[in-house]
Amino acid sequence: MDKDTERRVTIVTGAGRGIGAATALRLAREGHSIGIGYERAHDAAEATAGAVRAQGVDAAVVRLDTSVEAQVEMLFRTVRDQLGPVTGLVANAGVTGPLGAFTETPPEVMHRVVEVNVTGTLLCARRAALEMSTRHGGQGGAIVSVSSSAATLGSPGEYVHYAASKAAIDAMTVGLAKELGPEGVRVNCVQPGSVLTDMHAAMGDPDRAWKKAGITPLRRPGEPEEIAAAVAWLLSAEASYTSGAVLRVAGGL
Repeated sequence: MDKDTERRVTIVTGAGRGIGAATALRLAREGHSIGIGYERAHDAAEATAGAVRAQGVDAAVVRLDTSVEAQVEMLFRTVRDQLGPVTGLVANAGVTGPLGAFTETPPEVMHRVVEVNVTGTLLCARRAALEMSTRHGGQGGAIVSVSSSAATLGSPGEYVHYAASKAAIDAMTVGLAKELGPEGVRVNCVQPGSVLTDMHAAMGDPDRAWKKAGITPLRRPGEPEEIAAAVAWLLSAEASYTSGAVLRVAGGL
């Protein structure tokens, strides 16, 4: 199920804003019907759905917490019922918590970051594998997770817990690519650097992306559309021999 001429139904979690919304729109332009998963930003998710439908493809909008198995099941079941068999997953949903020193980061923040970024991605990937794996009766497909350059930089003084959660996604990518490849499912991930999204404001520093530009070799933050382009390539037939890749899109960091 890697040919661009076949019907593609792709779920994008965290698709209301930022990288998720840009990815949903990019994939819609390439002919994917899009299942839009979101947790809180209802109006933003509906706006993404409207932009997707304006490209002449279908969209389904589902509210969920990706760390809850029953809600992940509901997402996949709803998208399948409304749009057809799922052929792709972009596991983009993630949280950071406020910026700060490791010793000042509350344990409840750490728990939530691990729940969403690690457990949520695992649950979505597991459900996607059950849907797409030829061993389970599927037709194959592709999974792309959104990691972070923090996974290798460590993010000292900012959010070491978040960096650790993204390193887990990188390991997950390598392991699942090896396990699911024989079953027709490619697994890759993208490591964005500092990108112009509202996540920086949510973590307490709206100007953070531009502050990071000074240590970025390209001397600027990334745009959500630049990350979306990498995700779209990994889902495309052009990447049909690419699996287990951790693709860094971080301006040289």
